[in-house]
Order: sequence, then structure tokens, then C-alpha cells
Amino acid sequence: MDSSGKEREAVQLMAEAEKRVKSSHSFLRGSRKQIHAHLFTVGTSINSCLLNDTGNINLFRFISFLAAGNAFCQAAKLHMQLQSKHDAAIGFVDAGNAYKKADPQEAMNCLNAAIDIYTDLGRFTIAAKHHITIAEIYETELVDIEKAIAHYEQAADYYKGEESNSSANRCLLKVAAYAAQLEQYQKAIEIYEQVGTNTMDNPLLKYSAKEYFFKAALCHFIVDELNAKLALEKYEEMFPAFTDSRECKLVKKLLEAHEDQNCEAYTEAVKEFDSISRLDQWLTTMLLRIKKSLQADGDGDLK
Repeated sequence: MDSSGKEREAVQLMAEAEKRVKSSHSFLRGSRKQIHAHLFTVGTSINSCLLNDTGNINLFRFISFLAAGNAFCQAAKLHMQLQSKHDAAIGFVDAGNAYKKADPQEAMNCLNAAIDIYTDLGRFTIAAKHHITIAEIYETELVDIEKAIAHYEQAADYYKGEESNSSANRCLLKVAAYAAQLEQYQKAIEIYEQVGTNTMDNPLLKYSAKEYFFKAALCHFIVDELNAKLALEKYEEMFPAFTDSRECKLVKKLLEAHEDQNCEAYTEAVKEFDSISRLDQWLTTMLLRIKKSLQADGDGDLK
């Protein structure tokens, strides 16, 4: 179907959705299946109508996603009136997924409505999943990292309550990474140490512990060189395998370079590590912050 055909189909579907919404009072006399059949089908059809189109109709796609979200949201509200909470939650999630493509704020409103229902039903694992979706919207669409952190923390709490520790740790690690970027180093340190301690005795996860202790040591380093030394000693005592890791050896080289005010040695140590284990953006940022403190201690003469 060409672009004009898709536009005509979408227009018809949106008109149908508007008609269903305006006559929603009649749905209340029908069954839940009828409500779902009318509005869910309309919402799904609109949502998929232009998804695969590559023509010059972006504005129309935007309108279509809004219409799909409206249809799903209306269905969810009608399910709530019928005391069908599970179906209502599904409707709000579907609405949120449609709105994500056009109205991130409304998407989060719908997802929060679904979360309220799932927590009321005791479905905390599902609620946690949707908190992660909201966090991702704040990350990528609204660029509000503080609010993204709050939703990752809430998701982690729900996962912990359901003893889904691996899922909780994934959320906490996102919190730690963002906390460090926002210079909330103590918060990041506590999380990295907590997750490292929880994983170092797990045969399947212990190899990840060195990464978490490494990141905690870097956060310590940014705050205070002595704290980093003491933390490194603690991590080696807690997790002897950490001593022989490249991460631990790098921190020791960086501490020595910092103590000697040798910026060249610092840079060489980082380059050597990067040549084998490519540094990601987070590690690069933290290492540059440490280097800046080294340059400042040397009155800016080190290069």
C-alpha cells in the first residue's frame, strides 16, 4: 500500500476511534470482550498502520500514534469502571507504548497508572519492569537523569522484595553509573561495593565483581587519593582474586603516578590498559576527572 493509501486507512481508523470514544457510554452495557474488541483493535490497527512506512508522512504518523494511545487509554478507563483491573493495566501499558512515539509525558502517565494497578494487585515484578521503561524515557527522550535514577531505584526495590536479585543489581548499577556522572560519588561507591560483595561469592557472577570494585576505587580516587588506597586494600582482602586483575593493577599504577605527580606515567598506564580492554565512555570520564585533579595538584604544568 502506498503512502496515500496508508493515510486514508489511518483517517478511517481514527474516525472510528473517535466514534467509539464518543459512544463509550454504550460500551458499559456490553461485555469486557466487546470493549476490548472495539478499542483494542482500533488502537492496534492505528499503531501498526504506518510503522513500516518510509514515506514523507512523519507528522501523520505522529497523529496516528496519539490516536492509538487515546484508544488504548479509553479502553483501560472503561475496564477500570468494570472493576477489571488486570485488563485495565494491560490497556494502560498498550497506551504507554503507543504514546512513547508521540508524547513521552503521556506515555509515562499511562505507565504510572499501570504501575499503580500492578502494585495494588501485588504484581511487583511487572511494576518494576514498567518503572524501568519510564526510566528509559527520562534517559533518552526527556533527558532528566535525576528522575531516571528515581525510577531505577524504585524498580530495584521491587525486584529485591521479590528476591529477583540479578534484576535488582542491574537497576542499581544504572543508578551507580549515573550517580558518579552527577558527582554523587559516595552513592555510587556504596552501590558498587554492595553489588560487588553480593556477586563475588557467586560462581557465575564473581568475575564481574572485579569490575564493580574497580569502579568503586575510581570513585574513591576522584574524591581522595588516600581513600582510594584504603579501599583498594579492603577490596583485595575481601576478594583476593581482585589483586591479580588488570583493573587492580591499573589503579595501583595510577595511584603511584598521582603520588609522584607524574602525568605522563598516568597517561601511559591508561593507554596500556585501553590497548587490551577498550575503555567505555563512563570509565574514560572518570579517568579524565582523576587526571584533572593530578594536573591541578601540579599547578597545571603537567601534560
